[in-house]
Amino acid sequence: MTLTFTEEHEELRATVRRFLVDKAPSEAVRRTMESEEGHDPLLWRQMADQLGLHGVALPPDCGGFGGGPVELGIVLEELGRVLLPSPYFATVALAGQALAASGDDAAKARWLPSIADGSLTGTLALAEESGSWNVQDVVARADRADTGWRVSGTKMFVIDGHSADLLLVVARADTGPALFAVDSGAGGLTPPRPGTLDPTRRLARIDLDGATALRVGPEGDATGYLRTVTDLAAVALAAEQIGGAQACLDAAVEYAKVRVQFGRPIGSFQAVKHKCADMLLKIESARSAAHHAMAVAAEGADELPVAAAVAAAYCADTFTHVAKENIQIHGGIGYTWEHDAHLHLKRAKSSEQLFGSPAVHRGRLADLVGISATTATEG
Repeated sequence: MTLTFTEEHEELRATVRRFLVDKAPSEAVRRTMESEEGHDPLLWRQMADQLGLHGVALPPDCGGFGGGPVELGIVLEELGRVLLPSPYFATVALAGQALAASGDDAAKARWLPSIADGSLTGTLALAEESGSWNVQDVVARADRADTGWRVSGTKMFVIDGHSADLLLVVARADTGPALFAVDSGAGGLTPPRPGTLDPTRRLARIDLDGATALRVGPEGDATGYLRTVTDLAAVALAAEQIGGAQACLDAAVEYAKVRVQFGRPIGSFQAVKHKCADMLLKIESARSAAHHAMAVAAEGADELPVAAAVAAAYCADTFTHVAKENIQIHGGIGYTWEHDAHLHLKRAKSSEQLFGSPAVHRGRLADLVGISATTATEG
C-alpha cells in the first residue's frame, strides 16, 4: 500500500511547521519543559483555535475535520522535530484515537467534541509495574458497582498523566480486558506522580483504589479493540520519531558545514560523510515504514498489526541511532546542557520503550508472520 501525499497534506505540513518555527523555538521549548504544567496552555489553545489541530483526526460529527492517521502523522512529524512539550500526543493520538475507534457513540459524543476544541486533555493508561504494554498482561481490576464500575490498580508511564482531565484506563473486567474512562477528579484516584528521563514529555505513575469509572468500547472481551488502539498509538509514535530523527540529521549536517578542523569543514572528511549518509539511509527507510503504516491505518486494513510492528521497531531504532550520531558529529558541544542534542537523545530513548521496545515489536512481528523466535534471532 503506497501513501501519496496530496497538495492539502503538504499545505498542512507547511502550516504546522511555520506555526512551530514562530511559536516553539528552542528557547520556548526549554522554558515550557521546566514549567510546573509541563506545557504552555496558551500555545495549546492556539493550536486548537488557530489551526484546529486537535480535531485533525476526528470525525466531523464530533467536531473534527474528518482526517485520520495520515493527517495526524503529518502533524506529529512536525511536533517531533521541535520536541514540543504538549499533551497533544496523549490527548489526540492516544485518547482521541481510542475513543474514535471504540464504536461507543455515547462516549464519542461525550468527550470527542471537547478534545477537538481543546477544552479537554486526556491520555491512555495501559502499562503497569511489570513494564509490559501487552493487553493480556494487565492486572488492574474493574469491578461492577451500583453506578457503573470501580477500577483498582497501578498504572505506569502514563504520558502526561499528571495533567490529563480524562484517563482512559485499561483494566481487567469479568469478561476480559476493557477500557474505562476515569475523571481526574474521581474518588479513589491518587494524584499522579510525574517523573521521566525526557524533560519534554512527562510520564506519570497513577494509583487507583476503587476509582469510579465508565466503560468505553465493545462489550465482552475487548482485547481485539485494545490491540487496534495500541497499534494506532505505535503508528502515531513512529511518525513523531521520524520528525525527531530528521531534526537530528539536519542539525548534524548543518554543523558539519560550519565546524572547521585542520583548515577544512568537518563535513569534507570521509568519516563524517559516511555517518551522515548512513543516517539519511536509515531515516528514509524508517520514513517509508512509518508512512506505509499510516496508510494501512487510514484504510483500516487487516495488515495493521504487521505494519505497526515494523514501523514501531524500525523508527525507534532509527531515532536513537541518529540522535547518538548527532552528538558524535557535534563532539564536545553536543554533550552540553546548552545544546539541544541531548534533548533529542532523551526523547529517543524514552519513546523507544513506549508501547513496547523494538525487540518486543520484532518478536510480535515474528509471531504475526509465522517465524519462530529462534529463526528471527538467527536472522
